[in-house]
Amino acid sequence: MRCRLSGTQRAISVRMVQASVRTLELISPRAVLTPCILDDDPAQLELMTELVASAGFEAIATADPEEALQLVRSGRSRLILADVHMPGTNGYEFLERAIKADPGVHVILMPGDYTLESALEAIRRGAADFLPKPVDRVRLKRMLDDTAALYDQRRRVKVLEEQLLKDLEFHGIVGKSPVMLEVFDFARKVARHYTNVLLTGPTGAGKELVARAIHQISPVSQQKLAICNCSALVDTLLESQLFGHVRGSFTGATDTRPGLFEYANGGTVFLDEVGETSLPMQAKLLRVIQNREIQRVGSPEIRHVNVRLIAATNRDLRAEVLSGRFREDLYYRLSSIQIRIPSLAERLEDIALLVQYFLKKYNDAYGKNIAGLTRRAQAIMLQHSWPGNVRELENVISSACITTMGDFIDIPDLPDQLQHRGSGPGGRDDWRPLSLDEVRKQHIQRVLAMCKGNRLRAAQVLGIGRTSLYRYLKEDGYNQTAIARAKTAGS
Repeated sequence: MRCRLSGTQRAISVRMVQASVRTLELISPRAVLTPCILDDDPAQLELMTELVASAGFEAIATADPEEALQLVRSGRSRLILADVHMPGTNGYEFLERAIKADPGVHVILMPGDYTLESALEAIRRGAADFLPKPVDRVRLKRMLDDTAALYDQRRRVKVLEEQLLKDLEFHGIVGKSPVMLEVFDFARKVARHYTNVLLTGPTGAGKELVARAIHQISPVSQQKLAICNCSALVDTLLESQLFGHVRGSFTGATDTRPGLFEYANGGTVFLDEVGETSLPMQAKLLRVIQNREIQRVGSPEIRHVNVRLIAATNRDLRAEVLSGRFREDLYYRLSSIQIRIPSLAERLEDIALLVQYFLKKYNDAYGKNIAGLTRRAQAIMLQHSWPGNVRELENVISSACITTMGDFIDIPDLPDQLQHRGSGPGGRDDWRPLSLDEVRKQHIQRVLAMCKGNRLRAAQVLGIGRTSLYRYLKEDGYNQTAIARAKTAGS
């Protein structure tokens, strides 16, 4: 259900946004940028400092490359104007070290003479510009203004993204993709009613977070939430964990203990990996759902409980029923309300938002101030298949926050499987050049297979309209019967 704002509320919201924008605009772009001038010639240092000051910027002048590098590492200076010829080092060596310290730094090389070859070589090595001496005042001012405007834009975007992150967070889950917004909306509707819910989806997609969110916004949010991973315990221990036991009922039972169903009576029990339970255990779970009663291990006494059951699985329970590994009656009891949590591959547009969320989390945890990822690191993130889903992404960001020493996470900070993608499935030896039409055709087929033939979901993953998808399928001569068969198998 959409929340409709009154005219007064809309006016207040607009004023708040306008106030935020005005606050952002109060800071001059020039105040964002502190250039550093690196030159071993005192006269050149003085001249460049005056030129930079006349352009409206306050520069830091130094003849020591190590001091300039320390300014880069600390984030105090993101623009370095470096002389090419210095004793003990040269501008190209400094450029390489500065980019390694901070891949987002702008280094302007200032040679004594200009050649097209040397300018192109500097750009290829990562320099932002090539500014020959004597420095042209107009060109220098334009370059400083452009760089300041770029960093000011990044600052404003970062502030707005932080606000957006708050707006798009759903009880610890973040997402802006259509498939996740659909999950959030359905979870809100289901949470209002005291009914059982089945969460399906791959491992690491966030099923437990969704279960917690449903409990938190439910009418029993003030009651307890009990969580049990069914795959982590053998049957005897799982039965004791869920239903409790009396003293002496088995070896090691030195006292009487209640189980999770009694502990969370009046609240919610979340059973993760319910598809891993045995048939005898499934019969006991069915009794809890049908009769709202349990028996402690070793006790004949029947106890009544009133709990909401949320179950989760990464298995296809319908296939498990057909193979005889899961009770059909229990499946229908659990799946009356079913929410599918999509894999990360189905919501690639959420990766940037998730990265920002995890960066904030681990910046706070590790006492760091990492601003983001370099562009090449972002590209690798979008190309990875993420078999471990959101959990894998969180682990990547967590470890990268520990290893990185600069303001940005770069490729060397990422795990080996991301750094050496050419040796994985995407870099096989049987690679051959393909036309763009063939690449598109193969990609659409893979996405359709991943979405079990669901063309609406495939169109959302591809970021195109359903009509466009139909047109591509017709152009490519894709087997419509195969699509229908895959859709039927996935429905």
